[in-house]
Parts: sequence; structure tokens; C-alpha cells
Amino acid sequence: MKTRYIGNFLKVSSLGLGCMGMTHAYGAPISSGQIRNLISKAIDLGYTFFDTAEIYGTASNPHLNEEELGHALAPYRDRIVIGTKFGIHFDMNSSLVNKPLIPDARKDTILKSIDASLKRLRTDHIDIYYQHRQDPHIPVEEVAMVMEALIKDGKILSWGLSEVDAETIRRAHAVCPVSAVQNRYSMMARHYESVFSTLEELNIALVAFSPMANGVLSGAYNANSQFDKNTDYRSSMPQFTEESMKANRTLFSLLNDFANRKNATMGQISLAWMLCKKPWIIPIPGTTKVERLKENAKADEICLSNAEVSAIDKALSEMKMSAVFGGSKIKS
Repeated sequence: MKTRYIGNFLKVSSLGLGCMGMTHAYGAPISSGQIRNLISKAIDLGYTFFDTAEIYGTASNPHLNEEELGHALAPYRDRIVIGTKFGIHFDMNSSLVNKPLIPDARKDTILKSIDASLKRLRTDHIDIYYQHRQDPHIPVEEVAMVMEALIKDGKILSWGLSEVDAETIRRAHAVCPVSAVQNRYSMMARHYESVFSTLEELNIALVAFSPMANGVLSGAYNANSQFDKNTDYRSSMPQFTEESMKANRTLFSLLNDFANRKNATMGQISLAWMLCKKPWIIPIPGTTKVERLKENAKADEICLSNAEVSAIDKALSEMKMSAVFGGSKIKS
């Protein structure tokens, strides 16, 4: 796989692997053996960038994802980049499958989180440490000062922000340089293109999560697809309803058209579109299937010209499409 850079020093595969779905939000967790096999195959395919968070677990084990990755990634630690996140926990009193998020960016909370993540991930440092969501009670400048101290202590190499606007990025960057912003970005969710000029100016990478709109752009689902209402966020996501599948026929047709032209799949086109748009965009699609892992990896072999990317952008701007999941609710 080709490579890209986060900041000036973190060299990563052009696509990373979003690991959340292995233990959280996309049905019941897969087994430890399946996770180790998936990670091993990912390494063989050239993936070197792995994304997790301290909260990607289950009700009985909230930190399961980091624990599993700590085991699975240990043999490869010297040749991979790990990103994890701090700063939120779930409202476990909620009956929703995608429970509301409660931000907590107090210094003491962050210091406890980093030590716990280091232990679970079996490493002496985190390559990139993201604030998962903004805390309305803690200015981002205060968080940046904590990150600066963690970098000096060697516990993290760099830091980032998630789901933030240009103003927040600039405020944080002025205190301690930000290396990456992890925002939701896909053909169905383009609102964060408003921060592109800021990212380019400040040499900040965009780590694009949900790059296939939670999988709907892969072409693997239809109006009859069913999801577990107790464990799978897709059961309540608007883009997976029967009405939405009908509303998105024009979008699917566009993807199919380019897939046929490039001898590719719909999912590969949705990834190639952003890879070809900017050299500092790094998508992190998630999967629990080896075949999908292989398919996604080949997206960086697809070349879309500037004219083709512009044509896709124009078509996306003009077509009607359904609503798309925009993230779990934030509670004070």
C-alpha cells in the first residue's frame, strides 16, 4: 500500500484500519482469535495505521477494543502507528443502542485515561492521541496544554481533535501544534470540507472516519438488510431505511458508473474519491471481514483525475440523497 504523512513525521499507510466495529457498535464483538487474524492480514496487506478509543467496548467491558488491540498489535508495534482517543464516556442510563456521549476533558481525567490506554495497548507511547469530542466546560486551550505536557513526558508523540471546526482547530494549534483532525467525512457527509483550507495551511492531516457512510456506500446493503437493535447502531441510522435506499438510487448509480469505468467496487470508488482529492486525507474504514479488508486496501490503486473528482463533487452537490447518521448525541 502507498503511504502518507500525519504532520511531518508519522508515516502511515494511505488507508488506516478503523477498529471500533470489532468490539462495538456494529453487532456483537468478534472473537479474540478473529481480531488477531484480521490484524495479521491487515499487516500483510500493508496497513500500518490502526485507530481505536478507550470507549470502544461493551457494557460489561467498556475498554475491550484497546485490550484486544494491545494483544493483537504487540508483535508489530515497532512498525505501526496507533491512534486512540480520550474525553468521553457513554450515558449508560439511556435505552438507545447508540447511547448519548458525555464529554469529560478535565486534566485529571485525561491523565488517568492516558495511563490506562498505555497499559491496555501494551505500549510505552501513543503515536497520536485524539480528544474524542469537545467538552463545553473545558476550553480546548487547556486540553492543548495537557497534550503539550504528555508530549514532553514521551507518553504521546502527537495529538489530534475529532469532530471540530476551523476555529477550534486554530485555537488548539496555537497552544500545541495539532497533527491530525479526525472528522466524519464521506460522499454523504461533506460539511467538514469547510475546514480543508485550515488543515492545508497548518499542515494537519484529515483522518476520515465513516468514509463509506457507515458502510452504505459499499453496496453491500439493501432495503431488506437487518441489524440487531440491541448491539448495532445501523439499526437506527437513517441511511439504511427502505425509503433511504430508494432516495439514494442516484448516488448508488453514480458509484456504480465509476466502478464500472475503473474496474472497481462501489466502496473502492468512495475511498478513491477522497484519496485522490487531497494527499493529506487518510480514510480509516472499518471491517471485521478479511475480504473487505483486501478490497479496501486496493482503493489506493485507483486513479481518479482532477476532472473526475470535480465531476463527482458537482454531481454530489446537485443530487438529492437521504439523511445520514451524524453521530451520537452529546449530553452535558
